[in-house]
Amino acid sequence: MREGLLPATVATVLELSTSGDKARALTELLGEIFDPTETAISSFEIEDGVTTLSLSAPWKVEIYFATHPDEDAVRDMLRPIVGDSIDSTPFTTVNQKDWVATSLDGLKPVRAGRVLVHGAHDRDTVRVNDVAIEIEAALAFGTGHHGTTAGCLLALDAELKKRRPLRGLDVGTGTGILGLALAMQTKRRVVAGDIDAVAVEVAARNARVNHAPGALDLYVAPGLLHAKANRPGHFDLVFANILAGPLKRLAPSLARVLAPDGTLILSGLLAMDVAGIVSTYRHQGLFLARQSLREGWATLVMKKGGAAPRPRRPY
Repeated sequence: MREGLLPATVATVLELSTSGDKARALTELLGEIFDPTETAISSFEIEDGVTTLSLSAPWKVEIYFATHPDEDAVRDMLRPIVGDSIDSTPFTTVNQKDWVATSLDGLKPVRAGRVLVHGAHDRDTVRVNDVAIEIEAALAFGTGHHGTTAGCLLALDAELKKRRPLRGLDVGTGTGILGLALAMQTKRRVVAGDIDAVAVEVAARNARVNHAPGALDLYVAPGLLHAKANRPGHFDLVFANILAGPLKRLAPSLARVLAPDGTLILSGLLAMDVAGIVSTYRHQGLFLARQSLREGWATLVMKKGGAAPRPRRPY
């Protein structure tokens, strides 16, 4: 689970170990309180050789601060959830740097269907029929290497084998990779937005790098709170690769802008999040058409209709 973008420069990190249910509570609490462009919260199960995604197993929580926080205030905020152990948990000061670029150093090209995501140093890996998208480590989330992004790209590949969407929307675009993948294959401009202005700048730069400067119609706003995105029944393919909490809050808006025959691709979800998300979107008139799991992260393909279509009985 993660709430917020990893800040461009990280000044302080707080790390603690706890149970899965407490990790979820911490992620949801801090995601509501802190500015998502200044603070990010990451929580994940501590691996012991077997991935269980269990809430009872030990989990690690990492909180990244762009500026050094009021330590006493943060401890007071976390104590009701994790107990007095927070008093002896240290805040670690780190050297400020391009944190994402450092963490992505050395990543290899990733293939998802026809799409190949690669860095400048791997241009020679591109094949003749590839839809090649060059993405460098940058101050935004989404390089194709994460299971959520790759899952969305594979879902898009399956969708494009059936039809060619005409009006696309990418909510929480990050580096712009999903919007670019759609635009470059359909030759149609895709609306793409993010709450973080830095992410939108990165997406615009990536469009230029890939010789598609007009591929993305970009906006800066939370969710769909922009005239470019808030268009009822307009979009026939919508991406929202965010997190379970924001996806639940955005369910009415996403359902409203989706065309009657549209497809909604959701990710940023652990396997344990799927049932809750499916239930939330069912109340908005969408059913689960298919799902996949990649590196522990789920990708859901939703359609309008309220319930999955059932095969007719032969007469």
